[in-house]
Amino acid sequence: MSVTKEYFGRLSDGTEVSLYIIRTQRLCAAVSDLGAVLVRLETPDREGKMKDIVLGYDDVEHYLENPSCFGAIVGPSANRIAGASFVIDGEEYHLPVNERNNNLHSDKLFYKRFFAAEIGDNCVSFSISLPDGDAGFPGNRDFIITYSLTDEDLRIDYKVTSDKKTVINMTNHSYFNLAGEDSGSILDQVARFCCSNTTKVDAALIPTGEIVPVKGTALDFTQPKPIGRDIGSEEEQMKFGGGYDHNFVIDGYKGDGTLLVAGEVCDPASGRVMQVLTDVPGMQFYTANGMTAEGGKNGRTYGPKSGFALETQFFPDNVHHANFAQSVFGPGRDYVSTTIYRFPVCR
Repeated sequence: MSVTKEYFGRLSDGTEVSLYIIRTQRLCAAVSDLGAVLVRLETPDREGKMKDIVLGYDDVEHYLENPSCFGAIVGPSANRIAGASFVIDGEEYHLPVNERNNNLHSDKLFYKRFFAAEIGDNCVSFSISLPDGDAGFPGNRDFIITYSLTDEDLRIDYKVTSDKKTVINMTNHSYFNLAGEDSGSILDQVARFCCSNTTKVDAALIPTGEIVPVKGTALDFTQPKPIGRDIGSEEEQMKFGGGYDHNFVIDGYKGDGTLLVAGEVCDPASGRVMQVLTDVPGMQFYTANGMTAEGGKNGRTYGPKSGFALETQFFPDNVHHANFAQSVFGPGRDYVSTTIYRFPVCR
């Protein structure tokens, strides 16, 4: 087990950007102090062959653009907020309007900022402070994101403190392809989610406030099925997303910090399996429907359905729906959360 530091590039102001390589006997992850992004994640197939399973880039310059959020830590608030505004204790706050009339992934700049890094015992912690009003969010906030690696798990721990009540809803937006980032479509990979319900959305993919069963719909992954089986369904919810771009409600969530298995994906061809465990109530499943042909690692081009994201988080737009668990944190209530991507022995 070890952590090593490598040169990755420079920012325009001369700041040196580094990669931190975390290795165990079975897994290898590379994370960067630019955006705390996950740049590489190498796992073995059933024959022991290692492949990088996350889409991304080879250089700093592309991560400064990164329109698809490859490997990104998204914050202060992931996903969509209707009307690009919210109210806390009677005060209204306005965010950038960056998707229709709404806000998506806060300012989309969080993962393009430089973080301070600290190497620990087979882990790396990244920290950054944002001032009150940054991107419209209240509070002077301190963020710490820690990546840890074992022979089975890539673990991400989040901690955020704020001196004012504010919205905090962190996630990782990596796109996975269990056959390897160079393998094209993920439609034959098989998913099963421990999620009996979903948050119904309107045409702008904003939750209506209704929590509805997935049973008998294209969103039903309670039994294993290929991702591509129902992705072209004519159901209204699927047409709104142009594929999967939906929040799933994790069964058994009680808000007490218990880590629950949210789902699992398997690639039958390679035997690789990835399980997702988390202590938050939701998981956004996104199949890169809107990804335009985009240059990736080693000169490759990624396109729609070439990766899937499993974004653990509080429900989208929870600030406008009292029946959703609320992601308002501040004095007396720090944001503390964990997500684990687990890679058991291949099938």
